Amino acid sequence: MNAALGLSLALLFVIGVPIAVAIGLASVIGIEAQGRLPLLLVAQRMFTGIDSFPLMAIPLFILAGNLMSAGGISHRLVELAKSLVGGIQGGLACTCVLTCMLFASVSGSSVATTFAIGAILIPAMVKHNYPRPLAASIQASSAELGVLIPPSIPLILYGVSTDTSIGKLFIAGLGPGFVVAGSLMALVLVICRVRGIGMEDGRDRASVGKAFVSAMPALLIPVVILGGIYSGIFTPTEASAAAVAAALIVGMAMYREIKFADLPEILKKTVISTSAIMIIISAAALFSFLIARSGLPNEIAAWFKDMFDSRIAFLLAINILLLIVGMFIETSAAILVLAPILTPIAIAYGVDPVHFGLIIVVNLALGMITPPLGVNLFAACAVANLRVEKIIPQLIWFVLTVFAALMVITYVPAITLWPVELVFGE
Repeated sequence: MNAALGLSLALLFVIGVPIAVAIGLASVIGIEAQGRLPLLLVAQRMFTGIDSFPLMAIPLFILAGNLMSAGGISHRLVELAKSLVGGIQGGLACTCVLTCMLFASVSGSSVATTFAIGAILIPAMVKHNYPRPLAASIQASSAELGVLIPPSIPLILYGVSTDTSIGKLFIAGLGPGFVVAGSLMALVLVICRVRGIGMEDGRDRASVGKAFVSAMPALLIPVVILGGIYSGIFTPTEASAAAVAAALIVGMAMYREIKFADLPEILKKTVISTSAIMIIISAAALFSFLIARSGLPNEIAAWFKDMFDSRIAFLLAINILLLIVGMFIETSAAILVLAPILTPIAIAYGVDPVHFGLIIVVNLALGMITPPLGVNLFAACAVANLRVEKIIPQLIWFVLTVFAALMVITYVPAITLWPVELVFGE
């Protein structure tokens, strides 16, 4: 059955079958090849895969992100970030990184961050004489903070698929998020200094006080979400509902940029995005069940132990594997298929499952800016009106920088685990 599952899935990916359909069809082929399992298992396991209370957070966080994008929050966060760092050479590029980090703390999605922030900052950077491919590269790489800074949909998926605390994963994402953001800021400052770009980035910059007052309602949203989770007032799933309520109040009552007539389109976008993710989750649940039943995780674990005799070598091999996987497989599918297999192996090597979850997510976030499946890359190119090949030469430095940050995150677990120990006392 393992051979049928693997070969059919690879073939379906190669010929361009949609990811959810490919995973589902490969599972059916595997069942038929095995010959002893009823096809009724397909419907049963696909339903069971999405019959989970924590998964309710996904549509609600997507809805909250769409409400925030339409409610004027992204514009005010841009103005706040520009007031803080926009006065230095390269400050507009740093504004992009900082704004993506702020917006990630309320949206949880890298693609939403790319469109919401890129629509404002890519034209602004081009206006300040940044080359268009460089502006798009900065936006694409910065937007991946959307899957690191909590709340994060990939972290929710990892927590559900491996039975790891989502609250711990959320707080653990802060350290890697700051490392990646700091690395990107350092890179753009060096690029701007070397190329002489961004000399007038401080033009039209509002005062910090004025920008802070304007952005205050937007900044309260992550305080409500994260504060409620870590104070024990509500669970991460309940926090997603609170995020929707807060986004509605801010967008409709405070900023008054969302009208009742806008809600049907916002809800439509949410349903489409949620449906795509949930179909992948249900298909991956069936696939993961068949993989576990076949005994493949134990075989892979034994192979890893024979090949790699140390945790350092194991983590390096996992990073290389995930980087390749992230280039070709959509993030949600990759987490749901690989996390249940790889996490027990990592635990056997003494790697904390929370730390390993962040290693997986950072790796797959890097895949979001690399061809051929880099969703952030394509989204930034769409906003910048560029062909993908135009952005690649500029993007190489950003990929190398994030990879260097990944190595630091991988081999310095305190970056991930220290905030968890501080908050949870473990």
